Amino acid sequence: MEGLFYVIVAIILLAVFILALNIKIVPQSKAYVIERLGSYSTTWQTGLHVKIPVFERIAKIVSLKEQVVDFKPQPVITKDNVTMQIDTVVFYQITDPKLYTYGVENPISAIENLTATTLRNIIGELELDHTLTSRDTINAKIRGILDEATDPWGIKVNRVELKNILPPREIQDAMEKQMKAERERREAILRAEGDKESKILVAQGQKEAKILAAQADKEAAILQADAVRERKIREADGEAQAIIAIQKAEAQGISLINEASPTQAVIALRSLEALQKVADGQATKIIIPSEIQSVAGLATGIKELVKE
Repeated sequence: MEGLFYVIVAIILLAVFILALNIKIVPQSKAYVIERLGSYSTTWQTGLHVKIPVFERIAKIVSLKEQVVDFKPQPVITKDNVTMQIDTVVFYQITDPKLYTYGVENPISAIENLTATTLRNIIGELELDHTLTSRDTINAKIRGILDEATDPWGIKVNRVELKNILPPREIQDAMEKQMKAERERREAILRAEGDKESKILVAQGQKEAKILAAQADKEAAILQADAVRERKIREADGEAQAIIAIQKAEAQGISLINEASPTQAVIALRSLEALQKVADGQATKIIIPSEIQSVAGLATGIKELVKE
């Protein structure tokens, strides 16, 4: 009985040990491909799973994370017969563990060969200059072709990048000389544009200075003309006022004479006084009106009567 007891205990311990060995916990971002009796059975996702001993086995453990593979440089020939070395970087992710396990024998090698052939086909349609300036276009074309080709393998290609493009050494030297010449040309253009702008600014400054000087001369001439005009106006006003004063004085004198009611004898004497003033001048001939002559005769007659 004791022997049977030990056998039962041993069997129980063996069963527990075998069960413990077949309990599997699938971690996050992993997937287990399970085969039963040599054929695909199921895919375990994250969690606790129990494998049937002997009948089932884990065929492949697949990572569901995005992965990166860097392929070695590949020789390619451009449309203008330039051979260059191009290496690529492919970012991919496994979306179907079953297809990834049974779809192709070596998925990474298959992707590398497919990338190399696709790259040669695309670069063969481009010239060297276009190849160096069209990385985004080349990346997009390769990614589209690889993504479509790897769908049956359970792989999704998320991104493809051309890591390096290495043309031959002589081509690199020629490109460096061309870039140097281009930089020198741009520098000369910038220097010429700077000189041009400087001369334009100087010319504009001289032009504005001349315009301001002309405006100042014009304003000075206008102010001077206004001053002369105002002075002439003041002089004319003074002469006019003087003439008016003289006319008023003469008018007042005539008015006083009229108010005094002078006789013909007084008028005659005043005329003679005026004639005397005229005779004191430089004139050589004096014409005496007949009225004054008669008045003068009358005055002489009066003087003679007074003497007698």
